[in-house]
Amino acid sequence: MQAIYITISVIIVVASVLLTLIVLVQNSKGGGLAANFAAGNTTFGVRQTADFLEKATWVLAAIVLVLCIAATFFTPKASRSNASSIENQIQQTAPAEGQPEFPADVVTVPAEGGEVEAPAETPAE
Repeated sequence: MQAIYITISVIIVVASVLLTLIVLVQNSKGGGLAANFAAGNTTFGVRQTADFLEKATWVLAAIVLVLCIAATFFTPKASRSNASSIENQIQQTAPAEGQPEFPADVVTVPAEGGEVEAPAETPAE
């Protein structure tokens, strides 16, 4: 499962780099790479270059989209053995014995409107 995920991820990166390069080569006004071949109308003509770049852009965008969705299905799941070993360690730890004691000079507040005890005076040193 993890090998499929890595393979899909590598293909996504390659397709994204190619898509970036193709978009950078294009010109929004029909120039770009096609303008470089404007001097001679060879077998790979000006309009054919623009059509090829546009189709390649759409195809690579679709490939990236489909592979990103496919990658979510092949994402490695977290292994349950790590979580259970942590749970075992927590359960095996010895609980603290006894309850912590509060200092004696803490003010206690009664639940009903009675008197409040003042903190114990500590002798001056």
